[in-house]
Order: sequence, then structure tokens, then C-alpha cells
Amino acid sequence: MGHNFLIAKEGLPFVAAGALAAGVFFFFGWVSLGIVFLLLTLFTLWFFRNPIRHVPNGDSWVISPADGRIIEIEKTDERRILKDQRIKIGIFLNIFNVHINRSPCSARVVDLFYNSGKFFAANAPKASLENEQNALLLERPSGERILCVQIAGLIARRIVCWVKKGDCLRPGERFGLIRFGSRVELFLPVETQLRIKVGDKVKGGETILGVFK
Repeated sequence: MGHNFLIAKEGLPFVAAGALAAGVFFFFGWVSLGIVFLLLTLFTLWFFRNPIRHVPNGDSWVISPADGRIIEIEKTDERRILKDQRIKIGIFLNIFNVHINRSPCSARVVDLFYNSGKFFAANAPKASLENEQNALLLERPSGERILCVQIAGLIARRIVCWVKKGDCLRPGERFGLIRFGSRVELFLPVETQLRIKVGDKVKGGETILGVFK
């Protein structure tokens, strides 16, 4: 997919701008401002980090699509796309988490659904319905379908998705990112056996959330 660099390419313009500003301030002797922009540049580099992850082997695993903390697990009716009852898992990403999003399983991208929206705090319940979001409808080799939703947060102002309809994803494969604080939701079959609970911290591409039956 061409997204294996240590820094996500979407972050490079921010890094370049910060480094240029820091250089200008240092050149003119404005050391304090130079230090501020140097620190902002280093933080931006760290924020857009794109680490290698060791993906668990096994076709039955549900792997976390994002780094963060589990803030919601519930059975719910997914009425917009799947139109049936599902287990919903909500993962909140703060500004210190890795913001690369990854495929939760081996799957084909059946369709993509983008909705513009508002920018409430991503850990607020209403963010799930009202914030800007991008949903990936995924189909496993077995024919079973799941939904993975990228949701922008209070500070995030851009959802990035690198895949298109028809693409096939490996478990843990990178498919996008969300800038500066966000939320990712999974809608799984109700028969899925979960291995996590609310409050757990998870790592995208590594943490096993559950097992498909």
C-alpha cells in the first residue's frame, strides 16, 4: 500500500513548516520562539509516527484497528449500513496515541461511506452519530461482514483513508489515519467472543479484541 514509512506522509508538511519556522527564528536570534517551534516540530514527528506492529497469526482473531482506550462495548442495532444487531466497540485515541488505523481482520473493502459532520470531543457519546466520519464495510473470506468507522474528534479536522472499494486487506494492514485526537468504532457479529473490557488500553495491529465464531 506504500504506507510503511516510519512517519505518515500526511504529517510531513506540518513537520517541514515547523522546522522552517524554527530555523528562521534561530537565524534571526529569536531563540525562545525557535525552541518553541523546534519542540512543536518534534511533537509533530512523534504524533505522525507509524510503527511496525507484530500482527497475531490466525484468521479468527479480531485485531484492534487503533491504539487507544476502550470506552464503549455494547449490543446495539446498527441501522445505517449493516441494518442488524451488532456488538459495538468504541476506541478513543488521545493526542498521544499512534493515529494510524489498521484492518481488524483479513477482509475485502465492500464499500466506503463518508459523512461530513461536527467536531464534538471524540469520547462523547454523541460523537458516534454527529461527528465527521468514514465507514469501511468489510467482508471476511467467510462472507461475514463487519463495519469499521473512523470518527474525527474535537481537534481532528481530517480523516485520511488510503483504501478504495474492492481492495483486499491483510490483518493489521494500515488503511488510514485521523489527525489529532479521534475515535474508531467496530461493529462485530453478536456471536463474537470478546477478550477486552471497558477501560482496557489497546494497540492497533497487535491487541486481540475477540474471536470470530
